[in-house]
Amino acid sequence: MTILEHGTETCTGGPTLPQIRRLVTEVPGPNSRTLAKRRSAALPAGLTSGSSIYVAAAGGGVVVDVDGNSFIDFGSGIAVTTVGNSAPRVVERTTRQLGQFTHTCFLANPYEGYVEVCEALNRLTPGDHEKRTALFNTGSEALENAVKYARAATGRPAVVVFDHAFHGRTLMTMTMTAKNQPYKATFGPFAPEVYRVPMAYPYRWPSGPENAADEAFAQFRLAIDTQIGAASVAAVVVEPIQGEGGFIVPAPGFLKRIAEFCRERGILVVADEVQTGIARTGAWFASESEDFVPDIITTAKGLAGGMPLAAVTGRADVMDAAHPGGIGGTYSGNPVACEAALAVFETIEVEGLLDRAKDIGEILTTGLSEIASDTNIIGDIRGRGAMIAIELIHDEDKAPNREAVAQIVSYAHAHGLLLLAAGTYGNVVRFLPPLSISDELLAEGLGILRDAVTAVR
Repeated sequence: MTILEHGTETCTGGPTLPQIRRLVTEVPGPNSRTLAKRRSAALPAGLTSGSSIYVAAAGGGVVVDVDGNSFIDFGSGIAVTTVGNSAPRVVERTTRQLGQFTHTCFLANPYEGYVEVCEALNRLTPGDHEKRTALFNTGSEALENAVKYARAATGRPAVVVFDHAFHGRTLMTMTMTAKNQPYKATFGPFAPEVYRVPMAYPYRWPSGPENAADEAFAQFRLAIDTQIGAASVAAVVVEPIQGEGGFIVPAPGFLKRIAEFCRERGILVVADEVQTGIARTGAWFASESEDFVPDIITTAKGLAGGMPLAAVTGRADVMDAAHPGGIGGTYSGNPVACEAALAVFETIEVEGLLDRAKDIGEILTTGLSEIASDTNIIGDIRGRGAMIAIELIHDEDKAPNREAVAQIVSYAHAHGLLLLAAGTYGNVVRFLPPLSISDELLAEGLGILRDAVTAVR
């Protein structure tokens, strides 16, 4: 695997950009501020961004803004550019496809790229059973259609989801999402037959992390058997590591017990791997590390290197249950996006990025542990592979410290490091660097983070 060299012109991903942090103006700079004024006149106020900079180029482990500032990228466009922004194989294959045709609609005139992507996902997803895959545009679409497949296959209406979950912003997935603000407030009424149960959240489980799996499972079982009715449940939908909810890793064994329970009652298990899938956690899918095999698995984000593509992969009998013409979309499985996905698969395999994700995870957790040893505001460090987070607290009572997150993210941006916040309580900083980032940039980013934590008032 080629690892980026700090300060060189060569990188495994993106345009040929110097892999350095460089600030040449204040942040945001004058060109970004000009674009912000144009934006305020043209875009609705509710469409917000986490950063004030406007991007001109990105690649490897850096993002360059319109003022020439170069930032270390610890966000990957929210876990999308996992193989690197504008990764060479992605650029090559999509460019070639653009010259051939940009769209026919697979429902009207199909093409090989769509079939190839489905074959690859059938091979890569957990389980050795016969599978089928359908392609869509976004993670939300994938989850919507996973529910449709589950209902068609079982003849049941109910869907069970978890506390702290995030599944999207469409009507159904917004209903499935746990957090009210900003995702659900003022947008109701919501879809019927969606029920919520506790997540085995070790750090915040009331009786301690050692009890989280047993007690959360007991509540889950009670809710389905006595309140909802197992015979009414089509699917239980769960993120193997909860993303927007704060990178919550369920207590060991919890997911496998959920899967066993569901199979005893004819309930399908849907793994939402939109954020965790496609090499992010050091495996192709986070479900593998939990030793559980979902009936249906959804992917998006890192699937196509920045191109809009999502997928639902599931047991053949489940996926074949939907009637002809009931599933699809005009742009679903766009040919250019399919070529991007095939390039992503190739890049991960050729460059050994599963191992690289594990290496990045070790670097991040080691660095974060050192930072945590000098402060009392980092309550928890968690995650897997290149999907790591810190939860910030005020005191020993674990009161969420949302203010510290805002200060840290703001300080980091001003000093050339792009970070993302998360968490049900807004008190989590998450780290999602591209797998093409160098060790040197990781270390430099952690140094800025240390300064940011020290600066918290």
